[in-house]
Amino acid sequence: MSLLPEKTVERLSQYRRTLLKIPAQEKLYIYSHEIAAILHFTPVQVRRDLMLIGCTGSQRKGYDIANLIKLIGEIIDSKNGQNVALIGVGNLGRAIMRYLNKKNSNLRIVAAFDINPDKVNRELAGVNCHHIDDLLEILKREKITIGVICVPADQALPVADSLVKSGVKGILNFTTATLNVSDEVFLEEYDMITSLEKVAYFSKKR
Repeated sequence: MSLLPEKTVERLSQYRRTLLKIPAQEKLYIYSHEIAAILHFTPVQVRRDLMLIGCTGSQRKGYDIANLIKLIGEIIDSKNGQNVALIGVGNLGRAIMRYLNKKNSNLRIVAAFDINPDKVNRELAGVNCHHIDDLLEILKREKITIGVICVPADQALPVADSLVKSGVKGILNFTTATLNVSDEVFLEEYDMITSLEKVAYFSKKR
């Protein structure tokens, strides 16, 4: 299968989370318009996404929920899972560690990094926290492929450079700093202020 569009991968993740909330004993099949209504998409968009991954539903029954969950997992997830490092163990960093390690067994935060001596060499939210100076060594030792950056904005660029040098192939940036990385690394930047200002703008218009 060729590389899927980014937005399609985002929606597939949302489809799976939605389907996993449906008790198996209550519902075995679901129509595209039902998925669309829950997530505020169009049925056409849902059908297009599912056709891209080779999934076709029945006009009489819709999509087999269990099979659809399995198929999305085979496409999105890695066969043996992926190890994740989190850099910056403030309130946001801890919240991400607690949430992710409970919600997704395929993505495991196996190491955290900080410079605060009160946090280093301790277990925080079930994850060992190391000093940032040990980043390269531990990322290679733990075969970490994804880095999550939650440091102050002025520290984000050197952290990203260190992640790239260590061989990390994906970065999720929660800071307001704009990063430039090699084309060999997939970068996702989440700017909370921009998202909040977008919400404020559209709420004002209503």
